[in-house]
Amino acid sequence: MSTAFARISRVLLGVTLAMSAVSVMATGTPPEVHVDSGQLSGIRNARMGLDEFKGIPYAAPPLGALRWKPPQPVAPWIGVRKADRFAPRCMQRPLFSDMVFRSNGMSEDCLYLNVWTPAHSEGKKLPVLVYFYGGGFLTGDGSESRYDGASLARRGIVTVTVNYRLDVFGFLALPALARESPYHATGNYGLLDQNAALHWVQRNIAAFGGDPSRVTIGGESAGSMSVSAQMASPLSKGLMHQAIGESGAVLGNLKPRPLALSEQQGEAFMRDVGAHSLADLRAMSADKLLKACGDKSAAAFGSTIDGFGPNIDGWFFPRSPEAIFKAGEQAHIPLLVGSNSQEGYYASLFGDKPPTPANYRAVLEKQFGSQANEALKLYPGQTEAQVKASGTALAGDQFIAFATWRWMHLQRQTGEAPVYYYYFDKGRPAKRDGSAGPDPGAVHSGEIEYALGNLDGNHVYAWTPVDRRVSTTMEAYWANFIKTGNPNGKGLPHWPATAPKDGGLLRQVIGAHTHTIVDHKAARYEFLQHFEPDAHL
Repeated sequence: MSTAFARISRVLLGVTLAMSAVSVMATGTPPEVHVDSGQLSGIRNARMGLDEFKGIPYAAPPLGALRWKPPQPVAPWIGVRKADRFAPRCMQRPLFSDMVFRSNGMSEDCLYLNVWTPAHSEGKKLPVLVYFYGGGFLTGDGSESRYDGASLARRGIVTVTVNYRLDVFGFLALPALARESPYHATGNYGLLDQNAALHWVQRNIAAFGGDPSRVTIGGESAGSMSVSAQMASPLSKGLMHQAIGESGAVLGNLKPRPLALSEQQGEAFMRDVGAHSLADLRAMSADKLLKACGDKSAAAFGSTIDGFGPNIDGWFFPRSPEAIFKAGEQAHIPLLVGSNSQEGYYASLFGDKPPTPANYRAVLEKQFGSQANEALKLYPGQTEAQVKASGTALAGDQFIAFATWRWMHLQRQTGEAPVYYYYFDKGRPAKRDGSAGPDPGAVHSGEIEYALGNLDGNHVYAWTPVDRRVSTTMEAYWANFIKTGNPNGKGLPHWPATAPKDGGLLRQVIGAHTHTIVDHKAARYEFLQHFEPDAHL
């Protein structure tokens, strides 16, 4: 497993955002819509003025012979199908304690999506957001409260969350799978699921009042990486018109694995489970395959979690996303992208040693060898306070901020559309139960509830008026961008598209004091780009 993937897993383990389900007041006659596979009935949320449709199938269940196949069309149904509860989440290990699901159990039969839309929106042409969850491509679900689409829907946006296959079910690659593919491709089934969902949106979102020509795709962490992947893939050209990326991209140190490496991983897995053929693998129970991925919870894994991820398969990715973005072959659409102030934490660099300048130098010498002095110039550590600040910056850069910067950088160079670059720095407040004080910075995934207007869905933290003000600002930026391709609007601090200024780039700090800065971090990222050219997921 790569160092970059281990960093993702290590940082995600420290995130704690336990949440409870959001209640819905359903009254009156259930709303109905007709999609290409049949009639659906949903929930009329009278209190919020919304129609909600949950558990809509967008592809056939990937069971039996369809396990490790690209998603196939949904079989039409007769009569009215209820879409009033979340469907099962995709097969996954219980890795991260911050994920609180409202899904109906867990199953391989998981290719469903959810839609929130203003009530009585038939015939309207509202902007659309399709949001992909995070979780390292190992876990996650569209039912999580922090991704709830009601708040954005109340702003006049048709909001969609999508389930996609994960871990071995979503990303197993094998030469035998490539041989049976008409495109000689293997792996990336989870990304193909997302692509199928985007095709479903193009065919069906008008029935919910959405405009298929105004689709924004968004996501956080692995969901953000998914957004960059969909932008790079020729299979998704024309299916989205704007993009939002919150901390993550399939670029820089998080580039997809080479196909050969993924196939080697797949063959090793096949041997480990005692399978001698694809038929053997497909005959095994999902539980057995999941158990073979790892029996332990995340807390027991220490610093690494083995898992499957995207690869350069020659079809979804005809070549590396780096090459695609460099050549300007990605989607030329407006991009809103950024990362948080505390994506990592200095303690992860030191193990059980104190963060002294001497120990910090030893860490950098071990990581960067002869280039340790250059690293010290970019991440200085002459005092303990400086070590903590620089160590936190380095841990966050190496985890996910560098890859996010690389996406912004290449899209700005070749994307022929505006890029809006942010830096979120609002730490979460103290916990309600008094077990922890305020976060010193904005941790990985800490922006989600602010951006999507879902603070009230998270009862772990004692949200303050400042938190609510930050959420109001951030959600308004997101909503404006979804509607117009520009985050600016009345009453908001002006956010310029990123552009060179004074030796840096314009960037929007979003937090208690939202304002524009000139960001000078490029030298750090260029150093990491030079030092880790072969890193991958």
